[in-house]
Amino acid sequence: MTPKFNSEGLIPVITQDATTQEVLMLAYMNEEAYQRTLKTKQATYFSRSRQSIWVKGETSGNTQEVVSVTLDCDQDTILLKVYQKGVACHTGQTSCFHHDVEKKDASFLMSDLYQIVLDRKLHPKEGSYTNYLFQQGIDKILKKVAEETGEVIIASKNNKQELIYEVSDLMYHLTVLLVNEGISISDMMQELKKRHQS
Repeated sequence: MTPKFNSEGLIPVITQDATTQEVLMLAYMNEEAYQRTLKTKQATYFSRSRQSIWVKGETSGNTQEVVSVTLDCDQDTILLKVYQKGVACHTGQTSCFHHDVEKKDASFLMSDLYQIVLDRKLHPKEGSYTNYLFQQGIDKILKKVAEETGEVIIASKNNKQELIYEVSDLMYHLTVLLVNEGISISDMMQELKKRHQS
């Protein structure tokens, strides 16, 4: 099937994380960007503001490896599923869709924790423990991960509530480590998916 480009020679593209299924961004392609995407398997778009083609991540390193390209029923919108390296949004958020119009659900996911930690790194706050860890660097972060791992082991011999508390501490410090090293939740999910399939 051939995409139907609009009068400006463009077609909207919805980009989705192939691992987490999270919608990452909305962009546009022209015929050349579309053909390049198919050929290179790297998401390539057309910037309406710059009037030029751009490869996602060519300057930031946050590339998108294309897994599948699907047209909708009218063939005038593309769904691009990708393996996202790093974050998709120029603001540092995983997805460009991060402004909630309505009140959030009460559930709290690992991706939410990751975004909070990432926001602290990008927008430091005075007195923040998270920023203190980033300022101290990798050795301090690793030391805390090691300490919390030991506390999880001890707590597992005691009681359930203590174990929950210590595992939460460990997960937090592991998230700080991931953000510090530029590893996304998507990267982790992709690795876990590989293991599940093997």
